[in-house]
Amino acid sequence: MAAATRRLIQRVSTTRLSTAGGSRRSYGGLAESNSKSPSSSQRLMELESEFSAHNYHPVPVVFSRGNGSTIWDPEGKKYIDFLAAYSAVNQGHCHPKIIKALQEQVGKLTLSSRAFYNDQFPVFAQRLTTMFGYEMVLPMNTGAEGVETALKIARKWGHEKKNIPKDEVVIVSCCGCFHGRTLAVISMSCDNDATRGFGPLLPGNLKVDFGDADSLEKIFKEKGDKIAGFLFEPIQGEAGVVIPPEGYLKAVRELCTKHNVLMIADEVQSGLARSGKMLACDWEGIRPDMVILGKALGGGVVPVSAVLTDKDVMLHIKPGQHGSTFGGNPLASAVAMASLDVIEEEKLVERSASLGEELRIQLNEIKKQFPNHIKEVRGRGLFNAVEFNSESLSPVSAYDICLSLKERGVLAKPTHNIIVRLTPPLSISSDELREGSKALHDVLEVDLPNLQKINAGKTPVSHLTECDRCGRNLYA
Repeated sequence: MAAATRRLIQRVSTTRLSTAGGSRRSYGGLAESNSKSPSSSQRLMELESEFSAHNYHPVPVVFSRGNGSTIWDPEGKKYIDFLAAYSAVNQGHCHPKIIKALQEQVGKLTLSSRAFYNDQFPVFAQRLTTMFGYEMVLPMNTGAEGVETALKIARKWGHEKKNIPKDEVVIVSCCGCFHGRTLAVISMSCDNDATRGFGPLLPGNLKVDFGDADSLEKIFKEKGDKIAGFLFEPIQGEAGVVIPPEGYLKAVRELCTKHNVLMIADEVQSGLARSGKMLACDWEGIRPDMVILGKALGGGVVPVSAVLTDKDVMLHIKPGQHGSTFGGNPLASAVAMASLDVIEEEKLVERSASLGEELRIQLNEIKKQFPNHIKEVRGRGLFNAVEFNSESLSPVSAYDICLSLKERGVLAKPTHNIIVRLTPPLSISSDELREGSKALHDVLEVDLPNLQKINAGKTPVSHLTECDRCGRNLYA
């Protein structure tokens, strides 16, 4: 335990409340700090480490203020955000129109619950369904809740419409998928960290390789009478911005139609202009039976998610069978409508497409200069990733690369030890993109040789993960 953290714990004062029946729970509060910088980055990180669950491994930087694609820490150091909260702030941090909508609504009404109507959600529901061409929406809060909702709708539809026997409904998903960390979702995960120690996992899940339409057809032919839905990401985000082969989404649409299986697109991260289209499914012009939206739907201000589908699917859910106290609340509805306004008014779809091309040109130039280190640059719109060669990078990891980028004023996040995602707010400027690319170039040219010397002799972090489910090495 760090000395600073020990000092912090010693400053915690505790008061014991007693009653005639004996002592009660102890309650504590932090005593006033004698530190000159009680809100310094280091102190805040120590506080979080001591008092918050360790379910994340953050890059050591503290966000104190944000505007557009710029972040400042408590000490005033400026950074360019190349993660955008996993695409939750596509519109940019603290967009003035979205903040205005928040401020105007928060003084009038924030929550009604769905026990009553409110004057914002019906307008939002009409706006969202009209915009995306579906008949109905079921509102939730987080992306994971949206996925859970879609799975429940699909199961209910499978029982009542497709006449699948009780407890025999199957959902098919893809290897390498990421749809959240709830129990239902990790039951279809290939991420050992997400599954080990959390069993028993839920039954009723089958896997196919992402991008392999032939394998999907095979499993549909073998078990299609019990398959209610196929859940997929049009572009796999957590797997490292993996783009399927051309024609794959069209093939999936045809197979789902042929075998009467609901095509369920998780567009929580890839949707709402991130990929250079309003939905990533638009790259092949297909219409899924269900679309899950989240993240940028709340403009980085409040959590908002939604499941879109048509009445012949949605109306299998009856009152009392699913819901959320906060889903469809007036505050979230007002913010979501402003978030959609910004995407349309500022032409963020077109902006993402154009700037994404610029970024990939820059990244591929860096790849040419460092062909031994960079294995691949891939992406669509401003949804991009750089995959490194593990052998030439060793014993350095993608996390180490992100730490060096941070020191150069660029914030990015790794995935699977050898991949760095580059997904900035869609409001980012061309100059800021060039700054980010230059930072990566300088890390590889200047920092990487020093990091390799410093880490020489250390056991490299393996990028290969043998999947508990199928036994294969993933992300090779």
